[in-house]
Amino acid sequence: MTVVYKVDPLEPDRLILRKAAEIIRKGGLVAFPTETVYGLGANALDPEAVKKIFLTKGRPADNPLIVHIADKDHIHKLTKNVPKEAEILITKFFPGPLTIVLEKKPIVPDETTASLPTVAVRMPNHKIALGLIEESDTPIAAPSANKAGRPSPTKAQHVLQDLGGEVELIIDGGATRFGLESTVVDLTAKPPELLRPGAVTLEMLREVLGTVHIHPSVLQQVAWKEVAKSPGMKYRHYAPRAELMVVLGNHRDVQMKIEQLIQDFGLRNMRIGVATTTGKQYRVSHLERLGMSKQEIARNLFDVLRRFDEARVDVIFAEGVDEEGLGLAIMNRLKKASGYKIVRA
Repeated sequence: MTVVYKVDPLEPDRLILRKAAEIIRKGGLVAFPTETVYGLGANALDPEAVKKIFLTKGRPADNPLIVHIADKDHIHKLTKNVPKEAEILITKFFPGPLTIVLEKKPIVPDETTASLPTVAVRMPNHKIALGLIEESDTPIAAPSANKAGRPSPTKAQHVLQDLGGEVELIIDGGATRFGLESTVVDLTAKPPELLRPGAVTLEMLREVLGTVHIHPSVLQQVAWKEVAKSPGMKYRHYAPRAELMVVLGNHRDVQMKIEQLIQDFGLRNMRIGVATTTGKQYRVSHLERLGMSKQEIARNLFDVLRRFDEARVDVIFAEGVDEEGLGLAIMNRLKKASGYKIVRA
């Protein structure tokens, strides 16, 4: 049975955090909120506990985990050869929605890093997450708290939908702030390489680091033989149960193309959903407004994809956004959720 504790994200109940920490220390799993999405946490230094994450999620064994810390200095306990770029990013963005990939020390087990010589580390900017790590007195490995491939959870109810009965405790801290997983930057590459876009945008990274390359997996599907140095690079992620198509172009052309698709798919007696970023009122089985700003769209995206599941639509048409700023992260998630089914208007 899964126990759910509702906790104030601004003033977390330390007694509840201690109960959760005891589960972590004993090798169990706890789902908890961060500022990005809800994480499925285990002791990052306990190989058997980490194996439970993969088993519970149905996660491929070659998909590495992110290790969460509660103190900037702990980065040196887990990693070696910390370059000046890492120090710059830690000073600027920790705590926050940024993960950095560095060479790992032997203390980090291969189970956590998918047998890679690197480890992905971040310090979340969320009082519940930080409090849980502190009370556990260990780094916590935590991918998103959902079944592999499903939309990431931004609310405790999403975790319960996917993992109810399979995780001992869920800390309900309300909806997450950003709604998309953290930005991941590989600092073992020269120059640094963006592996997954997020709320810390490419433009923000380049402002403090100068040159930052974009890994091909951010923009397009990569080959199965590609080594995944970060979550979200290789496999289909974030996907609703319905077929999803992303429509790109200027607003007017996108709206006209979606109207055409609605007509074509409607002739097949399919239940149609549309996710709009322009606010257009489409006449379909289920219409969801993602939001007008990129911040709203990012925050609402995974919740909206899950609501389409609840509405049992057969196909979803999503209006795309430009890839400036946060748009790169939004489009990265939409492309992967759709299996790269892109329609040009």
